[in-house]
Amino acid sequence: MNNKAAFITAAKANPLEVRDAELPTAGPNEVVIKNHAIAVNPVDWKIQDYGVFIQKYPNVLGTDVAGEVYEVGQGVTQFKKGDRVMGHCFSLVTGDPKDGGFQLYTRCNALAVSKIPSSLSYTSAAVLPLSISTASACLFKKEALGLPLPTSTTPPQTKKSVLVWGGSSSVGATAIQLALGAGIKVVSVASKHNLQNLHDLGAHAAFDYNSATVTEDIISALTGTDFAGVCDCIGTPESAAAWTPIYAKLGGRYGSVMPDAPGIPEGAQGTSVFAPSVALADRYVGEAVWAKYVPEALEKGSFKAKPEPTILEGGLDKVQEGMDRLRKGVSFGKFVVAL
Repeated sequence: MNNKAAFITAAKANPLEVRDAELPTAGPNEVVIKNHAIAVNPVDWKIQDYGVFIQKYPNVLGTDVAGEVYEVGQGVTQFKKGDRVMGHCFSLVTGDPKDGGFQLYTRCNALAVSKIPSSLSYTSAAVLPLSISTASACLFKKEALGLPLPTSTTPPQTKKSVLVWGGSSSVGATAIQLALGAGIKVVSVASKHNLQNLHDLGAHAAFDYNSATVTEDIISALTGTDFAGVCDCIGTPESAAAWTPIYAKLGGRYGSVMPDAPGIPEGAQGTSVFAPSVALADRYVGEAVWAKYVPEALEKGSFKAKPEPTILEGGLDKVQEGMDRLRKGVSFGKFVVAL
């Protein structure tokens, strides 16, 4: 088997260089996935533009893959060769190119891999992995919002509620669904043209974040609930400033997708999240979400692969185009390269 990868050859190198790569082998508690589809995320173009995170070059970016299991490592019992799966890749943790998504074969931590039903295409499944890890860390990690863990059976309806800021982002779309799977009432915000998408995902209320009355509308929608706090899926100073008045009125905790999130209100309890932690330091989250909830809920159809992918045909040569297009911004969408 020949492996090929789209390498970033040096800090800020552009374009990526597609060439032969070493075929990964599965170590203990790992699987190697033969990729059929890979998704592009904002972290990828930010690393390329700013030269952050990566310690050694050449390296392989990419966090989202979907394909079939090629090899299983020692201790892995939940997968076998040929299973249809999606996985969250950890090259940003390990620094090892074999763990990056932008290649034909990728090695993954088996706890951040899920089987996918035959009804779900690889290109649709590829939109999910990073958003699953990020959203579940934000919602369920004890130091963040610490919400009850989701279940694919009918969840107990709690009095708890959560505000998902940025519900039309891929992380936000997943956060809405995971919170519902835990029996939590979800209020969310997005641009006006995306509000119906949030309702379709199951949000109890969704508001235009540009509206002059957004603070009052959110507080009104949360009245009578036990407000857990804010899952900030944007992580900018602007987003923190926008939800600060809600925190000032209702309290609660926060989880943010941005490392050392700027603009967090004084005294707020919570943390920024690092997505791979759900399979590492916060394994209890990965075991509940990745190993149990996600495969069961995908099979039942209660958890959907959203937002819809914009598919780029043409293999690894198209990864740079996906990064370039994503750099310009995308609304309720994700660029996925078909291999």
